[in-house]
Amino acid sequence: MTTGTTTQSAAAVMLDDFLWRAALAGTAVALAAGPLGCFVVWRRMAYFGDATAHAAILGVALSLGFSISVFIGVLITALAMAFMILSFSGRVFTVDTLLGVAAHGGLALGLVAVTFIPGVRVDLVAYLFGDILAVGHTDLLVISAGSAAILVALWLRWERLLLLTLNVDLAAARGIDTRRENMILTVMLAVLVAVAIKIVGALLITAMLIIPAATARPISRTPERMAVIAVTVGVLAVAAGLSASFYWDMPTGPSIVTAATVLFAVASLFSLSRIKSLH
Repeated sequence: MTTGTTTQSAAAVMLDDFLWRAALAGTAVALAAGPLGCFVVWRRMAYFGDATAHAAILGVALSLGFSISVFIGVLITALAMAFMILSFSGRVFTVDTLLGVAAHGGLALGLVAVTFIPGVRVDLVAYLFGDILAVGHTDLLVISAGSAAILVALWLRWERLLLLTLNVDLAAARGIDTRRENMILTVMLAVLVAVAIKIVGALLITAMLIIPAATARPISRTPERMAVIAVTVGVLAVAAGLSASFYWDMPTGPSIVTAATVLFAVASLFSLSRIKSLH
């Protein structure tokens, strides 16, 4: 009887441990994705985020092939893809064409490359849709450090990035290096992709950037308030997604995005009803 009770207690502790790691990792990503997603929404960079996220699968393949950290491989690939798009857009091809090629080409190339890695069996579903419940202590440290770096960078560059988003010419007239600020924003997006792939996967990362920010937009009067509400929506979505996954055995990454989508629908209906009441 004592042995059975001890075993159950140990299992409960392990269950609590991995759930807490998952919750902390999801919250860390939501804290960074909220304000960063506001810039993605304001600048209409959703497809840019998609292209960077899809290229992450190629980074996973390279990481496994060269036996390096998945975080490092995904970060390098995401940065390379983002800088390539920034360099070539408007010169030979239009931006939307380049983004389409980068998004689908990067994803396909990554999926093909994985099949040529000898002796390695990869759970592609985990990288495509995330596996937050498998986050370990090292993963949590990397995710937290990456999210913290993004938040610090946003805090330092918030005014400049906001002015650049509102009016490029005005930002340049005030002495802001627009190219450098765009590069910094690109690096932040790449870092977020690298830390979030473990949680929601390459196919859903952009959703965690866009949906919380889009939810906050109609109910916000200032950029700062929009960022705070976007973070709140992201954290609530993580909590709801983890709960749904635990109690109903649902896939965690898609459950988080589904919860965020429900919150978006509620906020949109509330905003619409408020507009109708004013008329």
